[in-house]
Amino acid sequence: MPDRWEPAAFKARVDEVVHHFVAQEAEQLAAIDPLLGPVADQVEAAVADGKRLRAAFCYWGWRAGGQPDSDALLRAAASMELVHAAAVVHDDLIDDSPLRHGRPTAHIALRGVVRRRPHAAADARSLAMLVGDLLMSLAGQLFATSGLPAAYLARARPLWSLLARELIAGECLEILRTGARPDTTASLKVIRYKTAKYTVEQPLLIGGALAGAGERLRAGYSAYGLPLGEAFQLRDDLLGLFGEPERTGKANADDVRGHRPTALLAETWRLAGDEERERLDALLGKHDPDPDALDEVRSLMCRLKAPDRVETMITERVEEALGALRELNAPAPASAALTALARSAAVRLS
Repeated sequence: MPDRWEPAAFKARVDEVVHHFVAQEAEQLAAIDPLLGPVADQVEAAVADGKRLRAAFCYWGWRAGGQPDSDALLRAAASMELVHAAAVVHDDLIDDSPLRHGRPTAHIALRGVVRRRPHAAADARSLAMLVGDLLMSLAGQLFATSGLPAAYLARARPLWSLLARELIAGECLEILRTGARPDTTASLKVIRYKTAKYTVEQPLLIGGALAGAGERLRAGYSAYGLPLGEAFQLRDDLLGLFGEPERTGKANADDVRGHRPTALLAETWRLAGDEERERLDALLGKHDPDPDALDEVRSLMCRLKAPDRVETMITERVEEALGALRELNAPAPASAALTALARSAAVRLS
């Protein structure tokens, strides 16, 4: 791969690794029994799409540590995408989201397999949970068999436990705070642990650990990665309610229907007066808000300029990340790539 950052070429390389590896694993799963075919299909479907940002951050964590392009490193970086696929399957299951990338989510797609059972929906959810579990296991397998020297892998292995612990903590915090009084500080903590760390910071740190990066470089990765990861999820919060489903590939009212503790909702609550809070409570209290209720929530948010406040939060975090990157004095190709990644992660339509 040339030193100039070429996102499409990088994505194609990662796609090739991920699709080939998962297809082989899915084939072996289906070979156990024909009944497992639809489950194996969902394992493959879970990795079919994606921006491959997590692999990119891992790759450039390695390159910023002074290491050259490496097919073995690319395989290790691609394992980050299987972590993401596992998290997405579990997240869609927890949130009961119907769509992802414009297709039925795993627990929805698998209902057809068990449709004649008395507890079809619950059985389909159980199957989806196991799809996510398998993907997380496969992430570790791809990393361990990447082809990098054992000593390199040993340097990064402790970070895998940290990644899993923090990701699960974030998911648990989101569940535990759902339905609670909106609070921006609490929402940002959920964002940090559920998304920011495993999207940017941990892939960078894993790439750096594989490269043998020193303490100063690792600290710089965190100073860049945490605010950028938060900006990434704040953009997702906005797209989740104001994005175009045709572009995002997801239903654009899941957050409101699930009363999730997003920063967008928390900022709306903070800016609202007593009457507006009372109305917001009434709208969010509905089990399944109709389109008119959802439009009213959007209108209230816009009237209070909550989306503008979240946009400001995104801008502040991107600027903080880029400031940390400048202090890092990384090699020019890595600095250019991480600058471009910061822009694409925070300024996007899907």
